[in-house]
This record gives sequence, C-alpha cells and structure tokens, in this order.
Amino acid sequence: MKQNKVLKMIVLAMMIAIGVVISPILRVEGMCPMAHFINVTCAVLLGPWYSLLCAFLIGVLRMSFMGIPPLALTGAIFGAFLSGIFYRLSKGKILMAVLGEIIGTGIIGAIISFPVMTYLWGKEGLTWFFYVPSFICGTLIGGSIAFFFLRKMVENGMLRKMQEMLGTPAYFDQSSTLSNAVTIAAFGGITFVVFLLVPQVFHLQAEIWKLLAYGSVAGFCLVAVIYFIVKTLPGKKEVA
Repeated sequence: MKQNKVLKMIVLAMMIAIGVVISPILRVEGMCPMAHFINVTCAVLLGPWYSLLCAFLIGVLRMSFMGIPPLALTGAIFGAFLSGIFYRLSKGKILMAVLGEIIGTGIIGAIISFPVMTYLWGKEGLTWFFYVPSFICGTLIGGSIAFFFLRKMVENGMLRKMQEMLGTPAYFDQSSTLSNAVTIAAFGGITFVVFLLVPQVFHLQAEIWKLLAYGSVAGFCLVAVIYFIVKTLPGKKEVA
C-alpha cells in the first residue's frame, strides 16, 4: 500500500510537470486543449482526487510563472474532478471520462469563470456564457486526444497494468464499438451548440458560423462512421 502511494505521488509529479510544459500548445485565452488532455489522462490513471490536485497545482504554477489569469484554475479543476467521477461511476468507460471533462470545464468551469474574471480580475464586457464556446472547444480537442491515447493503452493492455501498479480501480472497458461510435457522433451535437453560441456571445453575424455548426455535426458523424468501419473490419478483434 505504501509503495502504491509513493508511485502515485511520482506519477502525479510527472503529470504536473508535463501539464505545465505542454499547456502553451494551441493555447489562447479561454482555451487550453492540452490541459484537458492531462485532466482526463490523470483522472483515468489516478482517480478524481489526484486529478483535482493535479489540475489545481498546474493552475497555480501557470498563474505564478506564466502570468496566466485565474482561468488556469476555473478552466481545469471542475473538469478534472468530474472526469474521474464519471469514469468510476461508468465502471471504466473512457468516453464518460471525456464527457465529465466537457461538462465540468466546458459548462461549470466556464460559467464560474465569469464572476471570477469580472470581480476578482477586473475584466469588463463579459457575460455568464462568454467562456462557454471556447472552453467546450478546448475540452473537445484535448478530450479527443486523451480518448484516442487511452484507447490505445486499453488495446495493448497497458492501462489496466498501470492502474493495478498504482493501486487504483482497474476496469475492463465494456464499451462496444457501436456505443463508442454513437458517442463520437454525439460530440457533433455539442460542437453544433458551441458554434451557434459563438456569434451570440461575440455579436457576430457572419454566415460562416452556421456552416461551421452544421459542418461540425457532419464531421463528427463521418468520424464516427469511419471509426465503426475500421473497428469492425475483418480481422479486428474488439477489446472487452
């Protein structure tokens, strides 16, 4: 048990270091996709409380040394915790871990960011849903990367081995290819809402946003179909 705790602390320290280093990739204010990749990965490997601690410490370090606003915390800690909770409640479904990150960061964290940035940081011109589109976009990007990364770990058996070494609950992912494909397609609905909200939040009238909204639905559905076909090709054996 003591050895497991030491190993957990080592992995936690590594995740924090990696999170701080890769956080600037693709980052703009209100969107940090690689933070969500770390959140989901840490939640699956270590659980909700360690993931929450990881997100909190990464946020504090980014604020202290990189001059990042409090979004480094509000845009990470809620998703990190819910990701771990959803993963455990679903008995090991990685897509549910991603969904927890989307809800925790993309909705809860985004809404809480409004009073924090307005009253503590002194930023003007914000609304309650100002950060929702960018936060959800960030979680979709980072969550998707984490999903495919962790699925490969499931397929080669490394995820379960690491969880057992760390002493965290290890599951056999019971997600079927069809359910995964349907969930991927459902992400298109989330992006559809995001691209409809963007012009309302930023008062944009360009027709391109409607095209992006419908295009995102078509794009995710296409990815879901390709995923299903590839996974059900002859010779492919689905991981239980």
